[in-house]
Amino acid sequence: MSLSEQFLSEQSVCLEQFSTWSEMEQVNFVEQLLGSMSHYQHGQVQDYLAPMLQRDFISVLPTCGLDHLAERILACLDAKSLASAEMVCSEWRRVVSEGLLWRKLIESQVRRSNLWRGLAVRRGWLRDLRRPQRDGAEGDAGSPDSHYRQLYPKILSDIRRIESNWAKGNFKLRRIQCRSESSKGVYCLQYDEDKIISGLRDNTIKVWDRKSLECTKVLSSHMGSVLCLQYDDDIIISGSSDSTVRVWDVRTGQPLNTLYHHCEAVLHLRFCDGLMVTCSKDRSIAVWDMHSPSDIALRRVLVGHRAAVNVVDFDSRYIVSASGDRTIKVWHTASCEFVRTLSGHKRGIACLQYRDNLVVSGSSDNSIRLWDIESGICLRVLNGHEELVRCIRFDSKRIVSGAYDGKIKVWDLQAALDPRSSADALCIVTLSEHSGRVFRLQFDEFQIVSSSHDDTILVWDFLGDDGDQGGIKEAADEEVDEAVVLHFADADAEDEGGGGDAEDNEAGDEDD
Repeated sequence: MSLSEQFLSEQSVCLEQFSTWSEMEQVNFVEQLLGSMSHYQHGQVQDYLAPMLQRDFISVLPTCGLDHLAERILACLDAKSLASAEMVCSEWRRVVSEGLLWRKLIESQVRRSNLWRGLAVRRGWLRDLRRPQRDGAEGDAGSPDSHYRQLYPKILSDIRRIESNWAKGNFKLRRIQCRSESSKGVYCLQYDEDKIISGLRDNTIKVWDRKSLECTKVLSSHMGSVLCLQYDDDIIISGSSDSTVRVWDVRTGQPLNTLYHHCEAVLHLRFCDGLMVTCSKDRSIAVWDMHSPSDIALRRVLVGHRAAVNVVDFDSRYIVSASGDRTIKVWHTASCEFVRTLSGHKRGIACLQYRDNLVVSGSSDNSIRLWDIESGICLRVLNGHEELVRCIRFDSKRIVSGAYDGKIKVWDLQAALDPRSSADALCIVTLSEHSGRVFRLQFDEFQIVSSSHDDTILVWDFLGDDGDQGGIKEAADEEVDEAVVLHFADADAEDEGGGGDAEDNEAGDEDD
C-alpha cells in the first residue's frame, strides 16, 4: 500500500513533536493511539514489536561479568536442546564449551541413573569425570568440552545396545564351575563389581573374584547347607539348614557371631539399617536388632504361617513373608503387628520381592503374581514356567525369574502392570543355559548372575560389544543330583507343617 503525500508531509511534524515529550507522555500518547486502532492493526504492531522485545541474554550476561548465570541457564537443557543451543551463535557455543556443560550433563545423568553410573564404571570414563578439568583443549578445535560432547552419543549408543541385547536375548556368558566335592548345588549368592559370594549345598560359603572367576576364600563353620546370605561393606550374614545364623567379617572371612534361635533350617534372611529378619522351616519369622556384629538381639517372633516360611523382605513400612501354606503375610515393621494376608497362589510360595507398593511372588503352581501391598489385590498373573518358580527379582523395567525347569525368564514389568497389555507380550526372552534347577539370581542393568543345582554360577553379560550370544558354554561335568524335599504344605492337609505338595531345594536339605 502506498503512503499519501499528505501523510509523508505531516509525519515528520508529528515525530518531531513526539520527541519533545517526556517518556511518560510518549507512553501515554501511544496508549491512546493504540486504543483507537482496530484489532487488525494491533496484530501488525505486535509483529513489529516482537523482534524488538527479544534479547540475547546469553550473550549479554558475560559482558556484565555474569558468565556463571548464562552457564546455569543453559545447564538446565536436555541433550537435544543443548546441541541446538550450540548452533545459535559463536557466543552461545563458547558458553557451552567453557562452562563444560556436556560434562555436567553427563555427571547429572550419572548421579541420577544406575545405568549411567554402571556404564561410567565399566567403560572407564568415570575416572575422567572425577579428574579436575585441565585448562586448554581436550578434543577437537581446542574446545575443553569437546571430549564430553563426543562421548555423549557413544553413551547413548551403549544404552541402545544394552536394551536391544536384553530384548533379543544376546549375551556373553561366563561360567563358574564350583566343583563341590560332596553335595552339588549353589543355593544363594550376592555380587558386586569385585566379587560374588555364594552359599553352597556342601556347607561352605565361597567368595569368587569377578575378573578371574577364581575362588579367593572359603568360609567353613556351618554344619549344614548354606541356604541364604547377604553382605554389606563390613559383614556377611548366612543362614543354614543347621538352624543357625552366622556373622562373618566380609574382608577376612573370620566368624564373628552365631545366633541360635530357630529350631529348624533358616531358609531366608534380610538385613538393613540395623534391622534383620530371618525365617525358617519352623514356620516362624524372627526380627532382630543389630547394634554391632557381636551384639544382635532378638526383638520379636512373628507367627501365623501354617507351613515353612520360605522368604522374607522388608522396608521401613512393612515386613513381607511367604510360605508353603500358599499365603503372603504383611506385618508392620515398627510394631511387628500383623496387617493383612495376600491369597491367590494355588500352591506353596517359594520366592518374593517387595519394593514400594509392589510385591512380586513365585510359586510351585508355576506362576508369578504381582500384588498391590496396600490393597492386597493381585494385579497380574504371569504364566510361562513349566515348573516351580524358585527365585524372582525386579527393578523399574523388568522382572527376572528362575525356575526348576532350568530356565530364566525376563518379563516386561511396565507392560505387566498395564491391564491393557496382552499376556502373550509380557515375556521378553527365555534364557536356557543351566542344566539343573535355578536356585537363585540377581540382576542389574547389565547382567544376570544366577546359580543352580548343576553346581554352577552363570554371569549373563548384556553389554557385550558385539552382541553375540554365547561366550563360554561348557557342559556340566556331572549329572545333577535329585533335588531335596521342598516344604510347601498342602493347605488342606491335617499336618500343615511339613511334607507338602511340592519340592524345595532349601527347606529340606537337611533330610538328605
